[in-house]
Amino acid sequence: MRQRPLALAPATLPTFEGFVAGDNTAALLHLHSLPARGAPPVYLWGPAGCGKTHLLRAAVHARQQAGQRAGAFDAKSAPPWEPAQDWALAVIDDCDLLDPARQQAAFALFVEAQTLGLPIVAAGRLPPVDLPLREDLRTRLAWGHVFALQPLGDAQTRAALRREADRRGILLSDEVMAYLMTHFDRDLGHLMVLLNRLDDYALAEHRLVTVPLLKRMLVEEAAP
Repeated sequence: MRQRPLALAPATLPTFEGFVAGDNTAALLHLHSLPARGAPPVYLWGPAGCGKTHLLRAAVHARQQAGQRAGAFDAKSAPPWEPAQDWALAVIDDCDLLDPARQQAAFALFVEAQTLGLPIVAAGRLPPVDLPLREDLRTRLAWGHVFALQPLGDAQTRAALRREADRRGILLSDEVMAYLMTHFDRDLGHLMVLLNRLDDYALAEHRLVTVPLLKRMLVEEAAP
């Protein structure tokens, strides 16, 4: 069995500074300036890979870096969802996947958050009006600021990959970049995960990152 080396590059933190905004600058700036108390809710929607989860995690990370507390929930979080009085933010991801029990938990969170003046930032793949949720929860998600996030264009995706490769010390040739962009889903999150695996594999093999190396990694991963 091949031994994998320890990762040499630090994990990429979900920060506002690390978010490649593209056409989503308005949402980024709004979340960056969100006050710790009394702000209307924010809802982000768009297809997979447009940066919704990154922005939610970046908002939580920003609060924590400021010495504040924040809570994060999604479609897998067990109810009840109860905020603490000293929280400065609560986020809800995957709103389009909430089952009845978690819809009730989210509604209760909204009610409690209003009492506490606690900002909520939520996200899902659909706009509020199309969410398969109870009406009172849909209304609350739509009440504040709603941002439709757009996927990055090809040039922006390439720039983001190049920046992450440079951070890791990977020589990402034009040939490898072209292969990544033409053979895989252009969801930036998916490509970043693939780049991480490729970096790990290249370190284990003591080889530079090339298209043949990438193909060999994929064959080995697919083997039973």
